[in-house]
Amino acid sequence: MKPSEISENEFILSDRLQKIHQIITQYGEDNFYISFSGGKDSTVLSALVDIALPNNKIPRVYADTGIELNMVRNFVYDIQKKDGRVVIIKPSVPIKQMLDAQGYPFKSKEYSAIHKHFEKTGLKTHWIKQYLQCDEQKNKLDMYACPKILRYQFTDDFNLKISDDCCKELKEKPLKQWQKLNNKPYAILGIMRSEGGRRNHAKCLAFSGNKLKSFHPLSVISKDWENWFISKYNIKICDIYKPPYNFERTGCKGCPFNPKLQQSLDILEKYFPNERKQCEIIWKPVYNEYRRLGYRLKKVDTNNDTNNK
Repeated sequence: MKPSEISENEFILSDRLQKIHQIITQYGEDNFYISFSGGKDSTVLSALVDIALPNNKIPRVYADTGIELNMVRNFVYDIQKKDGRVVIIKPSVPIKQMLDAQGYPFKSKEYSAIHKHFEKTGLKTHWIKQYLQCDEQKNKLDMYACPKILRYQFTDDFNLKISDDCCKELKEKPLKQWQKLNNKPYAILGIMRSEGGRRNHAKCLAFSGNKLKSFHPLSVISKDWENWFISKYNIKICDIYKPPYNFERTGCKGCPFNPKLQQSLDILEKYFPNERKQCEIIWKPVYNEYRRLGYRLKKVDTNNDTNNK
């Protein structure tokens, strides 16, 4: 390879560093904060900002919801001991109280948002009717077709309150309150399009009208690139992503939005049984429904005394 040539990974790195430097310099370092979860994505994001802007003082703000995986939470608190830029905030609403009032997450954020709208309007809204009538085989995306197995939930007989407000109440609201109090108008988020769902169409810069709202430097990168960067620069990430745990994603423990929920719970059962029990308490109504349907969680064998217990 000629000296002037660089690998595709290095080219992407150079591009991201230039973009980070350009945007933060343009809008002013003092106006930004990083939404820091302690997960792999936000850890990579924080490292990229440090490479692009050495000695920056941009706050890394962590919302301690009380239902993060203990290893991730401890990882953040350990970083805070060495890095004064890490700020830890807590939501003011207890999770059980919030879930009972706002509703439980079910299937996906898209699905939960649609169901929440249904609870307000019933079947009066045309797009909800379309959502229920759409052929899920022809429309693979969650937002365009309701799985037949879940259509019974759009009836008056179904009484579990569903909502996508969980993340908003426990993370987004406390972060926005901190943002306003500390005069940090721009958030830097570790959003990646490759994760799918609502992030599918994430842009590098998000605007509200003509005003910058948030900056997403990772929007265009892949998980393969992220792993290359971690290895290349020896980035310290939480051990939950490493053997023997091998979590691919973290977030709230036992989150019902996780498509690989059963796998995650099995790992918790093996290594962190107390956290596994906590998941059952927090998400009990959703887990019961998942198991009844055999959806995401193993279907309960009613003839098995152990399962019944």
